[in-house]
Amino acid sequence: MAEKVNQQAYPSAPTHKQPSRDEESATLQSDQELRKKKRIKLGIYIAAFIVFQVIVITAFSLTVMRVKTPKVRLGTVTLQDVKTGNQTSPLFDISFTTQVRIKNNNFGPYKYESTNAMFTYQGVTVGQVSIPKGKAGFRSTKTVTVTVSVNSNALPMSTTSSTLGSELGAGVLTLNSHAKLSGKVELMFVMKKKKAAKMNCTMPIHLSTKVVQLNCD
Repeated sequence: MAEKVNQQAYPSAPTHKQPSRDEESATLQSDQELRKKKRIKLGIYIAAFIVFQVIVITAFSLTVMRVKTPKVRLGTVTLQDVKTGNQTSPLFDISFTTQVRIKNNNFGPYKYESTNAMFTYQGVTVGQVSIPKGKAGFRSTKTVTVTVSVNSNALPMSTTSSTLGSELGAGVLTLNSHAKLSGKVELMFVMKKKKAAKMNCTMPIHLSTKVVQLNCD
């Protein structure tokens, strides 16, 4: 009887069941799938980062690092002294003030050498003005005020007697202006690229009203 009581008071320790091969295989497979999902997720993150970098670099190249040709234009022309002849005695001697504007749309300065702006009538130079070397800053416009004198002294007799006489009779004298700036655009203080800025303007001068209708390409 005492033996039975002792057996009930001190039960035997439970035995641990060893996992079966199927359970081990399932656990291993689950770990492999988890690692595979982590690798896929990491690959997606890396691919997204690369795509983002490519977009940033492309946008940077197309905006900041893209070198544009600066533009040269004349500003408002103000007549100061106007002397003209007529159809019988065609001539002109005119002085005016204007601004040479160098517009730089680049993300870096444009440094240019000195040059001359030429003023012509029917392809013949009738006046010129010097543009000193200078710099148009980061996305800005450099303005140079100049005083110009033009006259018909250099025109051949055939031009003055026909075309010039007709224009003076009509009251509109048309001049043209040309200039070419040679310089370099500097980007990021490292990259330098040569750029030539050209000016081509037409200047119809209305003699009766002393108004200049300026058109620049």
